[in-house]
Amino acid sequence: MLTLMLFAGQLIAQEDSRKELNELINEWHKAASEANYETYFGILAEDGVFIGTDASENWQNEDFRAFSKPYFDRGKAWSFKTIERNIYVDKSGNLAWFDELLDTRMEICRGSGVLSKENGKWRIKHYVLSITIPNEDVDRVSEMKKEKDSLFIQNKKLR
Repeated sequence: MLTLMLFAGQLIAQEDSRKELNELINEWHKAASEANYETYFGILAEDGVFIGTDASENWQNEDFRAFSKPYFDRGKAWSFKTIERNIYVDKSGNLAWFDELLDTRMEICRGSGVLSKENGKWRIKHYVLSITIPNEDVDRVSEMKKEKDSLFIQNKKLR
């Protein structure tokens, strides 16, 4: 009986965390669409990472802040509208990860991220944004990016 009660308590806590995390991720996306720099970067952990859609975009927090600042200063960063989101919380209640489908200016994108609880507050530690490609279009898209990808790979090999 005690085991059942503990299990039920854990499920309730995880559901509460998922609700809180869903609201936080919504707030993060809303902050970008409203160009609210402080809120947006207040949700990203100090050691947070943002992986963008371009192969070169592996942004550590400070570099991502510098890249993003001009967009926020102009009053329009980016606008992601959630189509679907799945949130998972580990048993400790201090680590979570999620995936989401987003309606963006690039059409449907997929986002995925990892969050951790720091000093009692959830922070996004790692976020990956990728453009979805319908399976039947992969060959055509691969051909379109072949030249730039080859140059990118060569550049990386030279380092």
